Amino acid sequence: MQFASRLDNVETSAIRELFKLLGKPGIISFAGGFPDSAMFDVEGLKEASQKALTEEPGGALQYGATEGYEPLRTQLSSFMKTKGVDVDPSGLIVTTGSQQALDLLGKTMISPGDKVIVEGPTFLATIQCFRLYGAQLISAPIDANGVKTDELEKLIAEHKPKFVYLIPTFGNPSGAMLSLERRKKVLELAVKYQTLIVEDDPYGDLYFGEAPPPSIMSLSKDVPGSRELLAHCGSLSKVLSPGLRIGWMIAPPELLAKATMCKQFSDAHTSTFSQATAAQYLKSGRMPATLAHVREVYGQRAQAMGAALKRELGDAVNFTQPNGGLFFWARLTGANGKLADANELAKRAIEKLVAFVPGAPFFAEKPDVATLRLSFATADVAKIEEGVKRLGQAL
Repeated sequence: MQFASRLDNVETSAIRELFKLLGKPGIISFAGGFPDSAMFDVEGLKEASQKALTEEPGGALQYGATEGYEPLRTQLSSFMKTKGVDVDPSGLIVTTGSQQALDLLGKTMISPGDKVIVEGPTFLATIQCFRLYGAQLISAPIDANGVKTDELEKLIAEHKPKFVYLIPTFGNPSGAMLSLERRKKVLELAVKYQTLIVEDDPYGDLYFGEAPPPSIMSLSKDVPGSRELLAHCGSLSKVLSPGLRIGWMIAPPELLAKATMCKQFSDAHTSTFSQATAAQYLKSGRMPATLAHVREVYGQRAQAMGAALKRELGDAVNFTQPNGGLFFWARLTGANGKLADANELAKRAIEKLVAFVPGAPFFAEKPDVATLRLSFATADVAKIEEGVKRLGQAL
């Protein structure tokens, strides 16, 4: 068969390929980007789904509007307001996970050859998605405080991208948190260069201790003209349930209209039953307690992983302790003659019954083979300590 040429530049996800190796008995996995299913508020979701079927069964089980189920859009509008973003329900659309929002951005914004700036490293599925639509991806360097805005400005001025894609709060895979100063600078750059900024925020509610700076979209009210140059993608997957497949996108009206049209061709609408369930859950007022619980548990696990990495790997690895999210981003130093190739270490680690994701696939250009991503989300403290011990043995 002769497939579409757009597939020529897209590879199978390295993470999905790795999962094929995870069936061994006794393996401890730090590879996935999943939330812990033990964290799901099953009782709350059960009540929400029953209410959805009792109060408005027709709406929950029938076809719905492409833009989204109106009660959910209203609840999401209120949810965003608690985070400092004023958005009318008509100013957002519901998507099938935030992943679909990224796909809709690709469909509506990218023509073959268009340049798009992403962080280096960034979310692997974003690289694949944007390349599928023919984008030429440009990497902007990051550090523990997120994208380096002085370097970002140079890249915007040189390449004049269609848009800039950022995960400013506890990025995947980096775990980095864009500083308040840099968030404001990003907004200034959007206005100065009239460049669309896409803020992807699936992890912003998963902070440990002190809350992160306000979202870029929240800060836009302080920078005249910036709100019209912003798209914001949100998700309930990491904080409530990925199985619901509920995400949303806030964007300028013209972009939302084009995205809605493309979504109509794609899936007609996100599951109305999932939307009705999510609407009832948000309405119930249980979300704050759910968030407090997951923050506490993930915070403990992050601390345990950081301590174990220092203890078991020492100066053979560099990392910044994350203040939220689901991931550690680390770099092998090669100290004392130890291995500095994460791909080779991944093979050895599997033999020791522990798994992680090598970092190279997360780079759109100039991959760093010494990097790796470790998720602490689905392993308890004892498994984290044992898994990192095995990693030290593999190294």
